[in-house]
Amino acid sequence: MENQLAKSTEERTFQYQDSLPSLPVPSLEESLKKYLESVKPFANEEEYKKTEEIVKKFKNGIGGKLHQKLLERAKGKRNWLEEWWLNVAYLDVRMPSQLNVNFAGPSAHFEHYWPPKEDAQLERGSIILWHNLNYWHLLRQEKMPVHKVGSTPLDMNQFRMLFSTCKVPGVTRDSIMNYFRTESEGRSPSHIAVLCRGRVFVFEALCEGCLLTPPELLRHLRYVYQKCHQEPPGPGVAALTTEERTRWAKAREYLIALDPENLASFERIQSSLFVYSLEDSSAHVTPEDYSQILAMVLTGDPTVRWGDKSYNLISFSNGVFGCNCDHAPYDAMVMVNIAHYVDERIVETEGRWMGSEKVRDIPLPEELVFTVDEKVLSDISQAKAQFLQAASDLQIVAPAFTSFGKKLTKKQSLHPDTFIQLALQLAYYRLHGRPGCCYETAMTRYFYHGRTETMRSCTMEAVRWCQSMQDPSASLFERQQKMLQAFAKHNKMMKECSAGKGFDRHLLGLSLIAKEEGLPVPELFTDPLFTRSGGGGNFVLSTSLVGYLRIQGAVVPMVHNGYGFFYHIRDDRFIVACSAWKSCLETDAEKLVEQIFLAFHDMMQLMNPAHL
Repeated sequence: MENQLAKSTEERTFQYQDSLPSLPVPSLEESLKKYLESVKPFANEEEYKKTEEIVKKFKNGIGGKLHQKLLERAKGKRNWLEEWWLNVAYLDVRMPSQLNVNFAGPSAHFEHYWPPKEDAQLERGSIILWHNLNYWHLLRQEKMPVHKVGSTPLDMNQFRMLFSTCKVPGVTRDSIMNYFRTESEGRSPSHIAVLCRGRVFVFEALCEGCLLTPPELLRHLRYVYQKCHQEPPGPGVAALTTEERTRWAKAREYLIALDPENLASFERIQSSLFVYSLEDSSAHVTPEDYSQILAMVLTGDPTVRWGDKSYNLISFSNGVFGCNCDHAPYDAMVMVNIAHYVDERIVETEGRWMGSEKVRDIPLPEELVFTVDEKVLSDISQAKAQFLQAASDLQIVAPAFTSFGKKLTKKQSLHPDTFIQLALQLAYYRLHGRPGCCYETAMTRYFYHGRTETMRSCTMEAVRWCQSMQDPSASLFERQQKMLQAFAKHNKMMKECSAGKGFDRHLLGLSLIAKEEGLPVPELFTDPLFTRSGGGGNFVLSTSLVGYLRIQGAVVPMVHNGYGFFYHIRDDRFIVACSAWKSCLETDAEKLVEQIFLAFHDMMQLMNPAHL
């Protein structure tokens, strides 16, 4: 990927969009077979037999009819899932999305040229802003390389959603506003919103068609910083974005009715390239421990994040950076891509600006002043209180495992992602005494507007292996064989999911057709095993590989008694980020991570008893 970024390319970023294949509809028989397999770890014999009957009845009855309707729908759409997924997974959800849906992560610059350092916030901020603007400029010109697997291009649509994109709350359903245009499509907004101490400023990132330079950006940041530190803080309207969605929608409507200028201010924030957040606090981070910075990018000051923006670039007072992103418009790989691009540029330039120090005569940032009244101030203070209360319940543990990494697992012919997923299964099994239903992200970007499919990592093969690891009478050879079977199963399923042959999104489509047709909910979806195996978004383990670069991220658990688990893989280490809710007495992120690290050693020992 690094070489890809460096190469100037004749290909345009979005040129293959029209030729990508449509998202397929899997066969009903295959999907139901896979579904039955996935519930097995969570059922006794009697329960499984009952579910088998329900599935059979579904296949021969209403399921077949719903499947036909789904095939009809797919004929008229290049991606039959896209709109449904956006609504069900994101826009219809009413719980506060900033904490529960957004993902966040630190920038990797602290590992090399930018270690934590007080008083470096503004100068480094001007440089990081400049690199982000260059990325935006390349995207506008369609000069960002097309992602490919071998020579097969992947869907790039999500990259259109990185800049000038914002979710807007609605009373029953939110919507996404996207103002980004490529150069060939026309004008695109070019201003940045800066949030500091409850106040909002905007400034143009272009002057006479050229990007502002770091010295010019620094002047803007200093102006905002000094103004906010010499004058009283603002009302912190941004905190409203942390609210339950319907409450935020009503608060927003009230603000607009109070003064039409408030709508103009909302629109300036929504259409801004991204939000730049100036935090007063400093975030501790080392290459061995990401725990505090991850907690802070997920749960920091709610008055300096616009929770609905697709990209909040966060700057801490000790010169450490991170981001907080709304998940609705795109998946984390988009953020990983820009974060990696910026990190590479900072390495290349040793974190410095080498160009001209000249500052053109350009207008200073403009403050957006919201008209507020007692009701609005009370809404803001309520939003802040509920956010900080919820945030204080989050436990997040993110250490690096440094005994080995990708190199050694590959040497043993073990896929590193599968290695971590199976270690997680074993860790959960040991800690909780039962299998844990698990969601792992599989990407479906081979297809037009493809995003993700659910890959269910808790297979019968994984469970049998976990049982053998806990059985003192099981031989080394038996454990090893069972582990290799679990690996093979996982790898096969991941391939199928990416090829559009997963079953979770298919079942979702069938349930949504039933709903649209006003039919009663089919028994398949009310069966206790459906929920217990993770169906309907009930996975106790919500996991994702962030990639093989220096980039890490984190999310909160999907369910109250679950864990959020993001990880990235390097040649010599694995870095994991595990979250849990403190108010759940069953879960403990620290204990789970301890067990995962033990599992890493145990698995390597199985493959190579002499090694450790």
